[in-house]
Amino acid sequence: MNQYSPAQPPFAPPPSAQRHSSFRGRIGIAREDITPPVGIYSRNWGAATHETAESIHRSLSLTALTIATSAGGDPLVLIDADLGWWREMNSFRRFQKRLLDEVKLASSHLIFALSHTHASPPLMEPDPSLPGSELLGPWYELIYQAAVSAIKHALTTADESVLDWHRGHCGLAVARDFPDPHPTSNRMICGYNPAVAADDTLVVGRITDPAGTVRATLVNYACHPTTLAWANTAISPDYIGAMRETVEEATGAIAFFLQGMSGELAPKHQYVGDVEVADRHGKQLGHAALATLNDMDPVGNHLCFEGVMESGAPLALWKYQPHEISPALQAIEVTVDLKLKEWPSAEALEQQRIACDDRALEERLRRKRDIRRWLGDGSSFPLPVYAWRVGDAVIVGCAGEAYSQVQQELRHRFADLTVICMNIVNGTVGYLPPADLYDVDTYPVWQTPFDRGCLERTGEAMCDAIEKLLN
Repeated sequence: MNQYSPAQPPFAPPPSAQRHSSFRGRIGIAREDITPPVGIYSRNWGAATHETAESIHRSLSLTALTIATSAGGDPLVLIDADLGWWREMNSFRRFQKRLLDEVKLASSHLIFALSHTHASPPLMEPDPSLPGSELLGPWYELIYQAAVSAIKHALTTADESVLDWHRGHCGLAVARDFPDPHPTSNRMICGYNPAVAADDTLVVGRITDPAGTVRATLVNYACHPTTLAWANTAISPDYIGAMRETVEEATGAIAFFLQGMSGELAPKHQYVGDVEVADRHGKQLGHAALATLNDMDPVGNHLCFEGVMESGAPLALWKYQPHEISPALQAIEVTVDLKLKEWPSAEALEQQRIACDDRALEERLRRKRDIRRWLGDGSSFPLPVYAWRVGDAVIVGCAGEAYSQVQQELRHRFADLTVICMNIVNGTVGYLPPADLYDVDTYPVWQTPFDRGCLERTGEAMCDAIEKLLN
């Protein structure tokens, strides 16, 4: 039996034209190397038996994108850095202030985004009790100088360009909240859960010059870079390095990576020491990005319905027509007040750490102590949310590790826009899990300093910020 008949069409009338979200203005691009030295403190996993890096798998990079209108004005600056996370938010704030003063930017105009690789040294102050820690200070300064150099170079070499966005898909990321199969366990563990579908959305940006030559590609995808884990002793950007290499070899242009809202997303094959696995993952994402790139319309053109050709069947004719490209550019920064859990003081957590003889638990307590130190003794935390309008697209993110339900909701609410969603933007504050997970024994809930409902509050703040940009 037919599910529909011609007398009762199954859909509403479709749009008569489809086009990418686009922006036209002055865009600059520059890259610097930020690879740390072998021997630097690089332990990021509680199960690790090593403390320092023994080799380099791939170089780490810092890439700057500057965006301004053709008429001039203050630029927006986006940094993509192969770094894991800031151990203390206050460390980023000092770094941010110094950088903003140096390049004369408002805080809302800078997005310093981390790829979240778990195979780079932590962004922390040197600790004499940790081997290789004395190398952290000089490396930290290298990162700062690289950021200044890349921003200034991008600004001085900026040129008229078009930034187009297109949506694709990639199956690299899977859901990683997995019920522990042990019969007596009631906890959720971090690993591939084949019973839950993951958000596979991939958003690709293409920057072209007036001749149509690709200047850069931007890859926005949500997936934890946790391929390499405790057995890995090499510095590595994880899968992001091979992704960039794959895209750059095909396009001849720099590729950026923008980490999406990946709180519960990761590769299904992860926690290994074999760097070849990370490279395979990167090639998978890179080829998906190239497929999306090759599905894009010519710059400045979109498909429009032209009419019907009567043949053996009535054929819909679509042809490319030029369209106006938006020069709109705006940035805002808002804050959302997030309720904190009632944790012990930093001093009490430090005493617990000192008394602990379990290596994995000691590392957890060290991180929890650091979070408590920068949070202070207040009952809430004002989390900054950053939102940019770039032509017909919106970029939005915060310092938290939000679950992907936020990016799915944002893209649903603003279906007519391209929404680029990002985690670990301008600092690191911890996970933002959904409210219902607070009833489960799971790592993202007991790791985060934020109480139930904070993910949902952050998502609403992002919606409000986008509304402000549009209005």
